[in-house]
Amino acid sequence: MQFLRAAISQLGLTIYLMIADFGRFTIFCLATARWIFLHPGKWLRWGRLRQQLFSVGVASIPVVAITGAFIGMILALEGYQQFREFGQEGRLGGVINISVVKQIGPVLAAVMVAGRVGGALAAELGTMKVTEQLDALRAMAADPIPILVVPRFLACVIMTPLLTIYSDLLGVWGGWFVTVKMYDVSPYDYWEFTSFWVNWWEPTSGLIKSVFFGGCIGLIACYKGFNCSEGASGVGRAATEAFVMSFLAIIAINLVLAGFLNTINHLFIETQIISIAG
Repeated sequence: MQFLRAAISQLGLTIYLMIADFGRFTIFCLATARWIFLHPGKWLRWGRLRQQLFSVGVASIPVVAITGAFIGMILALEGYQQFREFGQEGRLGGVINISVVKQIGPVLAAVMVAGRVGGALAAELGTMKVTEQLDALRAMAADPIPILVVPRFLACVIMTPLLTIYSDLLGVWGGWFVTVKMYDVSPYDYWEFTSFWVNWWEPTSGLIKSVFFGGCIGLIACYKGFNCSEGASGVGRAATEAFVMSFLAIIAINLVLAGFLNTINHLFIETQIISIAG
């Protein structure tokens, strides 16, 4: 019984700490939103945004490009034999490209940003907290959120969709290269079935997801940095937790948005059918 009471007590404490941490994160998100919408003059400075846009976006191009291209190639390599058995290898382009632009491209671009940028943001802000630089800003009556958080958050929101476009293009190119150049599939069939399966909605839905992915990466990384524990181990733990929590958030958001955007697409198609029939 004593063991059972200790286990229940530990479980209750864990749940309590999780709820408390979620409450602090919610307050942090609301404070960031308040500074963005109510006090743009505090953060709207090109000098601050430029550095973060370069760090989040331009510096992430190589890893996103390599990941996107290789994912398209892998999909083509893995799918060609199965499609060839049914004599449908010409349709492979549609399957590859709809997978890349709608799901794989946005998710992988966000994961690369979370791994390369999210951990770095958490470590940077965590180091500032450990060395009491955040307390120094507060002592000078300067809120660190508009100075440090908002530019990083906006850089993630702006640059993640742009990196997603880059990842999508390289993924489509990788699939085309393997399918057409290596396996001699007709380029006409490749693009014909791509146009059949991929319309304007698929890449648009991927970009909509990427905006939310970038936002969650920026908020989680900055929050973990602002609330890291003392010492070098605390900074390292904050960087690790920032990536892990960002990855889990990306997967969860992708699931929710996939269902929501598919519903919107179906309603849009049904409305078009009704209008045509009418």
